[in-house]
Amino acid sequence: MNRLQIVTGLVGVLFATPALAQAPATSHQATMAVHKSPTCGCCAKWVDYMTTAGFKLNVHDMDDVDPIKDQQHVPSALRSCHTSMYGGYVFEGHVPADLIQKVLKEHPKIAGLAVPGMVAGSPGMDGAPQPYQVIAFDKDGKTSVYAKR
Repeated sequence: MNRLQIVTGLVGVLFATPALAQAPATSHQATMAVHKSPTCGCCAKWVDYMTTAGFKLNVHDMDDVDPIKDQQHVPSALRSCHTSMYGGYVFEGHVPADLIQKVLKEHPKIAGLAVPGMVAGSPGMDGAPQPYQVIAFDKDGKTSVYAKR
């Protein structure tokens, strides 16, 4: 096998193998895909918060984020204003950066985390802080409380 065949084979694997694209990240060197409305101020604040926390983001402004939520199996009851994918996980809404880092470190068998709705005081949200739950979910819609804030 010559060098061109090896390089061509590697390029094909990198772009054709979904498992590589969804392997859990071990550092902030990967890029988080964020899908949000172009007019949502709290989404923009969450993006700023995540950038400050050290994450590299690729922001996709969309008029309708529901198709992404559907594709990522985000349960209806857990939906919020933006959806992000990183390290093979889905992060719905105003999920705190430290919990994202914890998921990436521990690799739990979940599809992702969600902060349902738009809770005052959660990352990116203005207002007096309100207590809220961060919910873990799997692709079958099973949920559990991952953390309380």
